[in-house]
Amino acid sequence: MLYLIIAAYFGVLLLLGVLASRRVESLSDYYLGGKRLGYWVAAFSTRATGESAWLYLGLTGLGAAAGLSALWVVVGEVLGVGTAWFLMAAPFKRATDRSGAITVPDYLVSRFGSSETPATTRRLRLVAAGALALFVTIYVSAQIDATGKAFAIFLDWNYYTGALVGFGIVVIYTYTGGFLAVAWSDLFQGLLMLAGLVVLPVAAFAALAPGALTAGIDPVLLNPWGPGGATLPNLLTIVSYAAIGIGFLGSPQVFVRFMAIRDQTQIRAGRWVAIAFTLATDTGAVLSGLLGRALLVGADGDFAATLGPSGEQVLPVLVEHLFPPLVVGLFVAAVLAAIMSTIDSLLVVASSAVTRDVYQQTLHPDLAGETLIGLSRRVTLALAFVALAVALSVAVLVPERTIFWYVIFGWSGIAATFCPVIVLSLVWRRYNAHGALASMITGLIAVPVFKFLLPLAPGWGPVVARAEELAPSFLVALAAGVIVTLVSSRRAAHAGPTGARPVRRSLGEGGRPETGDRRQ
Repeated sequence: MLYLIIAAYFGVLLLLGVLASRRVESLSDYYLGGKRLGYWVAAFSTRATGESAWLYLGLTGLGAAAGLSALWVVVGEVLGVGTAWFLMAAPFKRATDRSGAITVPDYLVSRFGSSETPATTRRLRLVAAGALALFVTIYVSAQIDATGKAFAIFLDWNYYTGALVGFGIVVIYTYTGGFLAVAWSDLFQGLLMLAGLVVLPVAAFAALAPGALTAGIDPVLLNPWGPGGATLPNLLTIVSYAAIGIGFLGSPQVFVRFMAIRDQTQIRAGRWVAIAFTLATDTGAVLSGLLGRALLVGADGDFAATLGPSGEQVLPVLVEHLFPPLVVGLFVAAVLAAIMSTIDSLLVVASSAVTRDVYQQTLHPDLAGETLIGLSRRVTLALAFVALAVALSVAVLVPERTIFWYVIFGWSGIAATFCPVIVLSLVWRRYNAHGALASMITGLIAVPVFKFLLPLAPGWGPVVARAEELAPSFLVALAAGVIVTLVSSRRAAHAGPTGARPVRRSLGEGGRPETGDRRQ
């Protein structure tokens, strides 16, 4: 029965890929679904894409290991998702519709483009595309790694067999149907994710004996500030948890959904769906981990032996403890849904960066978009295999890795590179292409520096490193963009008029910029 449920789940994904492939007639169809998404699909697609393996396996594990302090992740995510949908989605949608952009680098070129600085905007496009290809590959590799772990934990499969099977399914339906297959599958997979994380904590709480939660668990896990209360190390850890929400303020795999949504009315309706989904799934994940620890380990049990060193086995162990095989099969499908809904979205975004932004817009600007659908599919396949190679290599070289922080590193790289740029481009009129380049390059470099080098600093390094890499990388990238914009604007003013006023560019699928509205 368990395998029948999983086979049915995979069958639905493949069917969606086939159906979506019949509607792919242009590059815009392959990468944006023809901009026809309704609010239910768009909202579930942004949330399913933004959650990934860390929600079901990583965040439940954090709830088991850290207790109620893990709820700061929920606070950060709700703030990030709310800011994106309520404040950023509408102006971003208007700007991309006006320019005809079908990728985030398209939007950046349109926002900063000027007939006076084609070399600068070309560099902007290439840096954006290169950063996307790099960090998306890392992020996808983390999801493939989680796929292998999920099959190993739930079905006792060999890790490598599970990774290859999951990888093969998601590549097939993404390759055939492009963005539309991804969006449709995200709605289906998002519903599975939502149902699982609403049902599981309720079932776990019902299974606990009266008073078992407080009697069977360390009281420090019930302190939202963490062990020891509101100390500096704990506050920095809380910053690292809440900062995860920063990634929703401009990550391309999320914001491409705002490009693809049908119109502004769909944004206004979809934001409430997105907020409700976030609250329900993230809170459910943390509570599932905490309740699972109380039920399965208790006060005197061996946490690591029962749930793994990081607690990431809490969900599969809890599900098998509470439910019959039929329901276990549904939870396996939900876990795979959380993983695959992110892999497919990332592959499409990375493919668009290479095909649209490097090959077409930079190297062959006269090519029509319709001629590139085949190349887009081949690039998607090639990037998928690169990510697979990275995942398998990391599995061999870093056996002690955790899903939560492996995924967060890729998420942080994308967020620190793009979120400062998107935020400043929407709220600050003076922000220019030089500042955008500075923001992206600084964010790109800062993530590995804060992740790998800062903890090595003697004395204060390990303490400050508890804030992790995303929040400080975002802040320094934001500051770099502001400083470079002010300096370059001052130099341009001193140099005198150049004779031409900057104009927005409208980018057709053929790649030839057209003059749009002048910026006043």
